[in-house]
Amino acid sequence: MSNLQQTVEPKSDLQEKIETERSQAREVCDIKGASSGECAAAWDAVEELQAEASHQKETKKPKNSLERYCDDNPGADECRLYED
Repeated sequence: MSNLQQTVEPKSDLQEKIETERSQAREVCDIKGASSGECAAAWDAVEELQAEASHQKETKKPKNSLERYCDDNPGADECRLYED
């Protein structure tokens, strides 16, 4: 497997929704006109979804090597949690 194949993630439901809303916005703007209220509302919906996707991306912190190791080896000494 090439490096590119390993790093490409499948599209999330949110990304699919963004693409759907984007194509709908283009269609509405073509029919109603670029200066119509319907066109503006359609693009507002796209922007809201994009903002949500950005927020989710910021809050998702990648795991470090120890966290990945402990996920695979929960009984390892390095992964024990102690209470004070």
